Amino acid sequence: MLSWALMVYLDDWDTFYAEAEKMYIDHPAQTRYVMKYRHCDGKIVLKVTNDRVCLKYQTDQASDVKRLDKLNNVFLTRMCGKDPSEDATEEVAPEKPKSSERDDADKVNSANKKSRKKR
Repeated sequence: MLSWALMVYLDDWDTFYAEAEKMYIDHPAQTRYVMKYRHCDGKIVLKVTNDRVCLKYQTDQASDVKRLDKLNNVFLTRMCGKDPSEDATEEVAPEKPKSSERDDADKVNSANKKSRKKR
């Protein structure tokens, strides 16, 4: 059986990101993600494929590294079986210890320091 993929270079990052995420959501077991850096060209090529459709994005801008990191995080989070939007809300509001908990921790630390000095 011969299989070929329709290879599409996308110029717009937002389109590539949305289509790549949609492809993974629709076919998680068949979707692959490849990142290739060519030093001689100074370019990064991203490829997302499910053997039927192949999406490619090419950049030579250092400012796109944060975008690549975001896409990596989305794929890794989804591969772990979590929804990236849920993880983002958890990271935004981490719980801070109450003042009484901090005071208790300070007391324990100072007691440990005193016991070390006595030895």
